[in-house]
Amino acid sequence: MATTTAAPPSGAGTSRTGAARVAFLLLLGLAALALALCASVMFGSRSTSFGDVLDVLRSTADPNITTIVESRYPRTALGVLAGLCLAVAGTLMQGVSRNPLAEPGLLGINAGASASIVAATAWLGASGATDTMWWALPGALLAGVLVHVIGSAGTGTSVVRLVLAGAVLTAVLMAFIQAVTLSKPQVFDSYRYWVVGALGGRDFDVFWSVLPFAAAGFLLALALGPGLNALALGDATAVALGSHPGRTRGGGLLAATLLSAAATAAVGPIAFVGLAVPHVVRAVVGVDFRAQILFSALLGPTLLLLADVVGRVVMRPTELMVGVVTAFIGAPALLIAVRRMRGTS
Repeated sequence: MATTTAAPPSGAGTSRTGAARVAFLLLLGLAALALALCASVMFGSRSTSFGDVLDVLRSTADPNITTIVESRYPRTALGVLAGLCLAVAGTLMQGVSRNPLAEPGLLGINAGASASIVAATAWLGASGATDTMWWALPGALLAGVLVHVIGSAGTGTSVVRLVLAGAVLTAVLMAFIQAVTLSKPQVFDSYRYWVVGALGGRDFDVFWSVLPFAAAGFLLALALGPGLNALALGDATAVALGSHPGRTRGGGLLAATLLSAAATAAVGPIAFVGLAVPHVVRAVVGVDFRAQILFSALLGPTLLLLADVVGRVVMRPTELMVGVVTAFIGAPALLIAVRRMRGTS
């Protein structure tokens, strides 16, 4: 009697192929981040070689080379932290609002943090990373909640209302910031260097001050991946799957607030990273938010570090602030996103 062997389910092979693809992309992302880290340490107003960096690590380098390389460690660490925070916050904002144009800058979170810091500096004498961090958090939270309340009024969340509410709130807060900084020269002197968005001029104290908030936001973001996947299918479907849309939105907003406030307090408001990175990641890894959050945490630091390197070498011996470079990168990304939305509407 003839016997037949059952073929393995087709889904098993597909699952293995998908896992292999994700693993390959993960290795590729790690390699790109490693190259960006090396470039950030090597290049600047005075460039060094990879051999010099290795000599510094082995404590056999010339003292002058050691000073140059080690002075770039804090800005590199802050680039990784801020890039991760902004990219993951952008992914969360887009997932929570189901709005591909959402990012902390467009929805007023950065402006809220900035206005809070300016007010605290002007009237409460706030200074240093720890003070600005504590004042950035309530400002960012209030701005994020206000935008979502306005955007969700009436018949549910509206993409147009969210963007318009963020634009209006940002305009009002920026007017407040300008009024305060113009009337108080001492505030303007400290604020003008911070507002452009830069990684330089900061030490590891800034990094360690904001790290706990960034870590809390990132861990919360990782936990929200399954809920965001369900939310993307619609509230009714999410409830049917056992998810809680309200909790997911609230957790996403809290995580995005922690992340964007940490980045803003550390390096100033840097726009468009949270917009551009999620679109690139989504095109590469698909719609699974668990993968999107992980790969945004790799691509965000890579993009920000490379933008900082470009700003350092393109106008030697002076520097172009990283916030300016990311604006040049992010503005075209915004236009591309708008065109894609029009094409799918």
